[in-house]
Amino acid sequence: MKAALAGPGGELLHQARRATGRERGPEAVVAGILDFAAELRELGAERFGEPAAAAGVAVPGIIDEEHGTAVYAANLGWRDVPLRSLLSDRLGGIPVALGHDVRSGGLAEGRIGAGRGADRFLFVPLGTGIAGAIGIDGRVEAGAHGFAGEIGHIVVRPGAAPCPCGQRGCLERFASASAVSQAWAEACGDPDADAADCAKAVESGDARAARVWQDAVDALADGLVTALTLLDPRTLIIGGGLAEAGETLFTPLRDAVRRRVTFQKLPELVPAALGDTAGCLGAGLMAWDLLTTTTTPPEVTT
Repeated sequence: MKAALAGPGGELLHQARRATGRERGPEAVVAGILDFAAELRELGAERFGEPAAAAGVAVPGIIDEEHGTAVYAANLGWRDVPLRSLLSDRLGGIPVALGHDVRSGGLAEGRIGAGRGADRFLFVPLGTGIAGAIGIDGRVEAGAHGFAGEIGHIVVRPGAAPCPCGQRGCLERFASASAVSQAWAEACGDPDADAADCAKAVESGDARAARVWQDAVDALADGLVTALTLLDPRTLIIGGGLAEAGETLFTPLRDAVRRRVTFQKLPELVPAALGDTAGCLGAGLMAWDLLTTTTTPPEVTT
C-alpha cells in the first residue's frame, strides 16, 4: 500500500508505504487500510495544524464508484466491500472518494503527468496485467458498470493462450510485463528471467530476445490500434514495468502502431511520467475534487 498527504496541486507533502497483509485474509487488508488512513490523518493534524478534510482510495478489481463499493478483487479476496463508508466512519465522517487503481493513476497522469493539457488521452500501464484509463476533459471514464478501459481483454490472437477472464488470446497474455517474463524465461531456459532481463538482452543483440520482444510489441500495437480507432485519443500514455525499458520499447512500438493505422490519426505516444506514485496521486486528486466542488479547500487531504 502506498499513501500520502496531498496538496491541492497534487504535490506530495508526506509519503508512506506498508504491506497489505493479505496473507492474513481479506478482513485484515481492510483493517490495514483503515488503520493506515487514520494514522495518516493524525499525522496531518500534527504536522500541518489540521487533519485532512477528505480521503481518496484506489484499489484493484471491479469498483462501483457510485456506491463506494469494491465489488470484486481476486488478489485481495474481496467481494462487495463498502470501503467508502467504512473509511468515512473511521475518519470522522469526512468525504471519501473510491476509485479503480488504474483509472486513478490515469487521472493523475492526465492532469499533472504525461497527459497534462490533453483533452483526450488513453493511459495504459503494462504490469502484471494490462488495463487502461480513458481520459476526457480532466476526468476518467468509468463506464456504465465500472469496466471501462479493460484493454487487456481485447482479443488480439484469437484461439491462442487462455486468459483467466474466460477468453483466449487476450492482449495481456502477450504484452504484459508478466507475459514477456514468462516468454523470455521459456526462450532462454532461465526460470528466474524476467521482462527487464529480456529488454537488456534485446539491447545486447540477442536474437531470441528480439523475437520475444517483437512478438509482444506486435500484440500491443494490435490492441492499441483497436483502442485508438474506438477512442481517438490525442495522447497515448504507456506506463508500468514494461515501459521502464524506455526506447527499447517505445521506438519499435511507435513504428508498429504507425504501420497499422490507415485513416486513424496517430496520437502522441509517450511514456508515463509519474511512476508508481500515479495511483496515490490520483487518489489525492479525487479527494480534492470532493472538496473543491463544495467548499474552499483546506490545507491537506489524504
